Amino acid sequence: MTKRATPARDSALRGLAGVAGLLALVLSACGQDDPGAAAEKREPGARFVGSAACAACHPRETERWRGSHHDLALQRADARSVLGDFGASVATASGVEATFSKRDGRFFVRTEGPGGEPGEFEVVETFGVDPLQQFLVVLPGGRKQALAWAWDSRASAEGGKRWIHLPSDERVRPDDPLHWTNVAFGWNHQCAECHSTQVRKGYDSAAGSYATTFEEEDVGCEACHGPASRHVAWAEAGGEAQGSGSADPLRGLVFRIGAGDSARFVREPGERIAQRSRPRISRAEIETCARCHARRSTLREDYVHGRPILDTHLVALFDEDLYFADGQIRDEVYEYGSFLQSRMHAAGVTCSDCHDPHSLATYEEGNALCGRCHSPEVFDAPEHHHHAARSTAARCVTCHAPSRTYMRVDERHDHAFRVPRPDLSAEVGSPDVCTGCHEGRSPAWASGEIARWRGDRPAPREHFGRALHAGRSGAVDAEERLARLVLDESEPPIARASALRLMGDHLSPHSLGALRAGASSQDALLRLAAAGAAASLPPQERVAVAGRLLRDPVLAVRGEAALALADLPAQAIDPVTRVALDDALDEQRRVLGSALDQPHAHVGLGNLHVRDGDASAARASFERAIAMAPWAIAAYVNLADLERALGLEADAEATLRRALVRDPENADVLHALGLALVRQRRMSEAIDALGRAAERAPDRSRYALAYALALESVGETRRSREVLDAARRRRPGDPAFSGFPPEAEATTR
Repeated sequence: MTKRATPARDSALRGLAGVAGLLALVLSACGQDDPGAAAEKREPGARFVGSAACAACHPRETERWRGSHHDLALQRADARSVLGDFGASVATASGVEATFSKRDGRFFVRTEGPGGEPGEFEVVETFGVDPLQQFLVVLPGGRKQALAWAWDSRASAEGGKRWIHLPSDERVRPDDPLHWTNVAFGWNHQCAECHSTQVRKGYDSAAGSYATTFEEEDVGCEACHGPASRHVAWAEAGGEAQGSGSADPLRGLVFRIGAGDSARFVREPGERIAQRSRPRISRAEIETCARCHARRSTLREDYVHGRPILDTHLVALFDEDLYFADGQIRDEVYEYGSFLQSRMHAAGVTCSDCHDPHSLATYEEGNALCGRCHSPEVFDAPEHHHHAARSTAARCVTCHAPSRTYMRVDERHDHAFRVPRPDLSAEVGSPDVCTGCHEGRSPAWASGEIARWRGDRPAPREHFGRALHAGRSGAVDAEERLARLVLDESEPPIARASALRLMGDHLSPHSLGALRAGASSQDALLRLAAAGAAASLPPQERVAVAGRLLRDPVLAVRGEAALALADLPAQAIDPVTRVALDDALDEQRRVLGSALDQPHAHVGLGNLHVRDGDASAARASFERAIAMAPWAIAAYVNLADLERALGLEADAEATLRRALVRDPENADVLHALGLALVRQRRMSEAIDALGRAAERAPDRSRYALAYALALESVGETRRSREVLDAARRRRPGDPAFSGFPPEAEATTR
């Protein structure tokens, strides 16, 4: 679970949304010159041979890999691998006790198990090593679960050598998704892909069981380089391609993970920062790392090494619960989304320019690493950082890559390598690294100090964070700012795509040009966001924008376009586009069919059954999601909507009340229940539910609008106007209020 569990309940639950809850990105579609194009053609004939087959010819790489976090990502539990104290030690959190013991060389924990019943569970594997080690046990049905208790492997002087409870010290009920026996701690679907090589989940939906397999227990050579049987044959044949007699530019590999162009970063005399000797021609390396070093979910298992990540995975954009508006990390998003924002990424820097790809260690420690490209005489000097030399504040990462702590003790550096902007932080509500250290000082003070240091040099350019903040907060000028950001090719594509997604709530004829530009972009990230935003368009314009993306070369873009068009009537779509839509929706059914161990897949299939007019199959899918995960609120809401469409208002109300038993304060359920009660003319109950929904989700303008209209319908005009005006003050530019003028304006009409 090292890659998935987070300490905050809301963040963890959002992370369980999987495919349905995340959008994704990719930097470009593979072209003829991209090594990934060769991978697509060659990988099906290649086999996995194991890391041992690589060691004889690659001893230095193997030696660096041994003992790395990749090598130790998953290990069988034995006296060598287990770091935790299993000497009859006891740990307690919120009244739940765990006793760790060892017998006959095997490791056990006695604690609360499935259904809250106490039991003893054998640890079969260790999971990660630093700063935490987690432990896997096997439950019925082939499920491997990570215990909620992890061993803090840091030194005692750092507070380590202790058991810690990952979901925090709050009491976690056995029927909670964050209980260690439930979905959040499931290894088969949450963790295995990134901690082992060539994982096959092996889920049997009918039996509800797993038969998960992998080629290697840990993250071996072929996890990154792809199946190597052809490469081994190439080497054994003396370096000649089998059967061709000519040199093989890929040396039998399925793709080239590196740039393949002998590029270097060179700092010429007098230059402050090194420049890449040649433009980067392939993004294969970065996207290979992104498969696991990104906040993402899996679309399908048939990963082809070297192909764009969007063909198999969804990677998060700047979702508000994951990133602050200026791109700073909020939840645990790992490194990829941050690095895509950085000037270093724009300059052609890749992961292996700083990290040895086999040991994973940085090439140098501290500021010396940055000094490989950034002149130490200029940047590692008080004249630049304005702090005492060799102090903590003088470390490059202190100001340019601040860290946040996840899983209680795991510090993760923000890989955007940003310039501190206390002025921006004050505007958009993001962390300010300056006042994070200078306690008691204000961002205004920090901005003044930076301005004094800057002197006559130009002030920083406009930052994309202001536009994203405007979109998130429903500012009056949100549409204009977002459209300008989308069209600004000097900004990072991930920021432009995030703006494009936000534009779905602000689209008008004035901003359609930005949407169309995103849909025709060479960058698949922008095409993906455009496909999603197009769902807000009227039918004819939606078909014009999303229809062309149904044949996109990248799976995720095709899927997003299909979902944008799925609810349109057949007569609204021309015959050619309808064929492409049917193909893309069939593809989505296969995507969802590969994730039937997750409730979101059943909800997605249920919605497709609704589209197909198969109410019985839709109901079965929604009920299956609820049975599998009673906390899957989206399943209740979608089922209730189906029942409403069938005229079964009483059933819809009952379904929503079932959901409220699970989550009494859920705004989505309260809103849906309020509307159901309005249809039944039970206005007093409806107003109560709608009011509670608006109160619990104050940024969802349509909830406030529904509440206000309900109040208006029973003659509470003054209260209705107060609700509308308060909501408009929170989000003054929200299009939801376009037909409802402020009170003063309404009075004068």
